[in-house]
Amino acid sequence: MATRVLVVDDQFLVRAGIVGLLRAADGIEVVGEAADGAEAVAEAARCRPDVILMDIRMPGMNGIEAMERILADGGDPSPGPRVLVLTTFDLDEYVYRALRAGASGFLLKDTGPERLLAAVAAVAGGDTLFAPSVTRRLVEAFTRAAVPEVASAPAELEQLTARETEVLRLTARGMSNVEIAERLFISEATVKTHLNRTMAKLGLGSRAQAVVLAYETGLVAPGG
Repeated sequence: MATRVLVVDDQFLVRAGIVGLLRAADGIEVVGEAADGAEAVAEAARCRPDVILMDIRMPGMNGIEAMERILADGGDPSPGPRVLVLTTFDLDEYVYRALRAGASGFLLKDTGPERLLAAVAAVAGGDTLFAPSVTRRLVEAFTRAAVPEVASAPAELEQLTARETEVLRLTARGMSNVEIAERLFISEATVKTHLNRTMAKLGLGSRAQAVVLAYETGLVAPGG
């Protein structure tokens, strides 16, 4: 089954280029386009994409607000779309806010065609899009200035088992599932199980969101 993709960007030429590339690729179906956040919300509700390529900086409703509305839509019992944000700069507070809100990853707008297609496939399959160290570098750059939206977040960590907490801590430190498995002398599948249970308990939608929470609750300290 083809991966259904919605492309959102206010720049027509950029959007057209991405759409053309995706339509020429096997296993991908472009089911919609949008030029701003409000249109993205409407299109997401209409076409129910698997993956959304979302520009962050757009006039009117920006990509972060649009993403929050889309991911909060409880009208469909099926899993929501995975959002891949498009940005000009990787160390961008907008990207940090997007990851904090539940984006599955981010791509620079000058990313090559092969990388873009691989990213869509990875996000659609639920895999880690980019090196965990990239997420860590971005989160550390902005986490000191961030104020947790939920004051009880640290208490929420108390529902995790000791092993789940340790897996979350190592994930936030930038380690891959394979590296965590080697460190804890468990299988990679077990690492995934612990992380999935952690995300379910904490109501998180992405690995990046879990990393952000680990820093904001003090489970991991910037530079630690």
